[in-house]
Amino acid sequence: MVFTFRELKTATKSFAESRLLGGGGFSTVYQGKLPDGRIVAVKKLNQGNKQGIQQFQNEVNILSQVRHPNLVQLLGYCLEGRDLLLVYEFVLNGTLADHLHGEKGNGLSLETRITIALETAQALAYLHFYVKPPIYHRDVKTSNILLDKDFKAKVADFGLSRLTHLDATHISTAPQGTPGYLDPDYHESYQLTDKSDVYSFGVVLLELISRKKAVDMTRDKKEINLASMALARIHSGALHELFDPDLSVKYWKLLTRLVEVAFRCLAAEKDDRPSMVEVVRELEQLSSMTISASSSKKSSRFKLEHQSSGELRKQRSVASTNMEEDSPTSVQVKWPSTHTSPSNSRSEIYN
Repeated sequence: MVFTFRELKTATKSFAESRLLGGGGFSTVYQGKLPDGRIVAVKKLNQGNKQGIQQFQNEVNILSQVRHPNLVQLLGYCLEGRDLLLVYEFVLNGTLADHLHGEKGNGLSLETRITIALETAQALAYLHFYVKPPIYHRDVKTSNILLDKDFKAKVADFGLSRLTHLDATHISTAPQGTPGYLDPDYHESYQLTDKSDVYSFGVVLLELISRKKAVDMTRDKKEINLASMALARIHSGALHELFDPDLSVKYWKLLTRLVEVAFRCLAAEKDDRPSMVEVVRELEQLSSMTISASSSKKSSRFKLEHQSSGELRKQRSVASTNMEEDSPTSVQVKWPSTHTSPSNSRSEIYN
């Protein structure tokens, strides 16, 4: 749908500061209300910026070709003179980054975190394997994962995304993306592949597990990047120190499995990383385990509420010891795994 500049100016009350949702170097996003009552997000790209024009074209070209419940929906655009605006569905609960690191960071249950991871993985698998030609997002990060009122994930911001050819194994292009999430193989080879998105998704998984930022300049020099920090914890046998302390000790075994998936995604060689279809299968299994664990926790709530603080400290100590025994000495060591190989069935990714 094509909107006029006047319509969008009215919808956002002349792009009032009170309607401001966020922004970056190339655009600003406002909340708007259309004449039919729909609440929308209006992205206003900065005028005279060549990269902004490219991002506008990218978003329109790509989002007009795709439709998936876990991709943000493009409702229309405005192209009048130098005014470039994109109109999206409004996603109520902000970004995943807001909930993990920002003002909305009041905690997400492990079940919710794994569901968000699974839905994000399904969206990326759809882009890589079901869209023809395939699409590489190129900027997967927690601030580009939106959450609706039910905390359903919506992958957004396709400004850097690239369409590839059906028979191509990669796209040769200058590296672009966000520090902390950028695939080091892509950075060195200038070859963008679906495995570049897989690497970025691995960093997102680490954020969900730890509630730590992908890049944090306040951390030790060798641990500024979350991926480097996680590797250091593995080498020191202290993997449990990565886990968000707000998550129950009862989930540590499950969190270890989730870290396993993350580190497969973060393999230094892109060919050693799983596809997003494989990641979906792994997360489906973990999601089922989480539901079972939640049910078990509810049934034993009375017992937990009556444990002494000393008993709880002892339980954490035992769990920490077990975690050290289960952790590999490096990411090259094969992780113990009891799950089966991913199924070839892909139908769930559409739903």
